[in-house]
Amino acid sequence: MSKTLQWLPAQGAPAQLMVLLHGVGDSAAGMAPLAAHLQRAFPQAAIVAPDGFEPLDVDSSGQARQWFSLRDVTEANRPERVAAALPALANWLRQTQQALGVGEAATALWGFSQGAIMALELAQAHDGLAGRVLAFSGRYAALPSVAPALTTLHFLHGEADPVIPVAHARAAIDRLAELQGDATIDIAEGVGHEINGHLLNCALHRLTSHIPHRTWAEALGAAPARPRAGVPGAADDADEDTCSP
Repeated sequence: MSKTLQWLPAQGAPAQLMVLLHGVGDSAAGMAPLAAHLQRAFPQAAIVAPDGFEPLDVDSSGQARQWFSLRDVTEANRPERVAAALPALANWLRQTQQALGVGEAATALWGFSQGAIMALELAQAHDGLAGRVLAFSGRYAALPSVAPALTTLHFLHGEADPVIPVAHARAAIDRLAELQGDATIDIAEGVGHEINGHLLNCALHRLTSHIPHRTWAEALGAAPARPRAGVPGAADDADEDTCSP
């Protein structure tokens, strides 16, 4: 049965909501080490990790979970499988935000592998439902034709990832640059398919120091527009940063 784990502030109301979406074949419990790290970094955050809503369809134990099936998955049918899984995740997230009293802009989705796919596609389908997406070892089901205007995307990837090659993250950042999206990318040399400690440090740095494009636009009193070169906020201005172990 699907369950949700929560790590709440020791006292007081949550100031942020961080949602941890695991990879295929894992469960909410597998995100506990990441939750512990985030608790230390953000003691006033509510951290929530749901099980994937489906049991892994190649596992008979019922313990392993998935967000969508990988059985006979192809580039052609992956988008429809992800799209079918998104409504349940969007509804769950809205209910969680309401229950914890945390708004959309203060919500960050941390996804790994299949969880990162879900987080990225959720931001595409429901722009602004979360203020940030931190996608570790992930990819789009299909490259977007429009960039989110209200969600900042952070791609974090191991250069030696054999499961979801880093080329997918680079293709995503290139497409988002064309679409004037607000996105960054960090790549760890010699790292495979994992939430590496160096990538995690990069994610924390991005989360605490990157000023979203929309914030710059509001501060300048203008409608959102592509920042000038050298002004943080756009995917092509962020370029590619390397996290070296």
